Amino acid sequence: MDINWKRNTALFLTGQALSIFGSMVVQYAILWHITLKTQSGTMMAIISFALFLPMFLISPFAGVWADRFNRKYIINISDGAIAFASLIVTVLVFFGIDNFGILLCCAVIRSFGQGVQMPAVGALIPQIVPQESLTKINGFQSSIQSLTMLTAPMISGALMSFAPLEVLFFLDVITAAIGISILFFFVKTPPMEKAETESRTKGIEYFKDLKAGLNYIKRNNYILWLFVFSALFLIFAAPSAFLSGLQVTRDFGNDVWRLTAIEITFSIGMMIGGVLIGMWGGFKNRIFTMVFATVLYGFGVISLGLADNFWVYTGIMAVIGITMPLYSTPAMVLVQTTVESVFMGRVMSVFTMVQSVMMPLGMLVFGPVADMINIDFLMIGTGAVIALTSIPFIANKALREAGKPV
Repeated sequence: MDINWKRNTALFLTGQALSIFGSMVVQYAILWHITLKTQSGTMMAIISFALFLPMFLISPFAGVWADRFNRKYIINISDGAIAFASLIVTVLVFFGIDNFGILLCCAVIRSFGQGVQMPAVGALIPQIVPQESLTKINGFQSSIQSLTMLTAPMISGALMSFAPLEVLFFLDVITAAIGISILFFFVKTPPMEKAETESRTKGIEYFKDLKAGLNYIKRNNYILWLFVFSALFLIFAAPSAFLSGLQVTRDFGNDVWRLTAIEITFSIGMMIGGVLIGMWGGFKNRIFTMVFATVLYGFGVISLGLADNFWVYTGIMAVIGITMPLYSTPAMVLVQTTVESVFMGRVMSVFTMVQSVMMPLGMLVFGPVADMINIDFLMIGTGAVIALTSIPFIANKALREAGKPV
């Protein structure tokens, strides 16, 4: 491991934070623009698929690429493609071509880029960070991302109030350019000798490599169970993730500042949760930390359905935000510390597939349902299911064994 790993990691996280900031500004702009214009659960389901389904489709190939090629270059190329899509939208909107179709196409391209980028980022971190520091770094990365997510809705909401839409998209271009430059010129990564050898000897047999990755997951069934429970969690978390803005609009008023407020408080909670898990490290068994977060998240979502005051609602969003790093950080570290390096990209790609497609699948059901029943009831029901999934989760012996400290 490079003795300058702290400098490398700091630069890497800084570049990614800038890139994520620009991306989040644009994502909020797309979601809020459509929410305020349509106030339709069905339309929210459509945009959810546009934002996440392409990520699911490209992830299997992205995982193979992350195990074969230079992960730093993969991250930069995908980031550049996302920025180029934002630049195209900037130009089109500037010349008066502004409709939902353009925003949906942009969301699809951005989703493809993120599907390539995320497995590479997840695989690069254990490549430059010592194993004993992974929990702390992942926790602090979560806090940095949360800080970014805290400022992004504020900037997005402010710009939407007085600036044209193309300004938000152009901001994404600028932040991506800075992030790409930092990673390309300043972050040093050790060579991937084993993956490079495989690339030279096997050529471009991606499907063969993908099958090997899936067989690896099958042999290590704790990974499979981790993905299964994560999938269940994400499906039933879809309403709280995508319909909270619509719930606020219907229950409390369709003001941009209200949408901004719930995103800010959620991000503050995530930032606190990231610092907490980074300093505390969680329970000795990582699975116990994830189960605790699952229960807390479930009861938080139930409370969203019961809240009749907007400021109480925002406070609950902060608590829900705290639970996210308590779940995601132990899950990520469990994978990063137990999976062989040569399979890391492919396992991360499957993880990305789970993360990308399950919420949209949930929205395929819950989006139209939100147009037929009160969203409050939807929150109460899905929150109860999430809390109950903690029972089979903690009862799984394979996961409990894998979660024990090395």
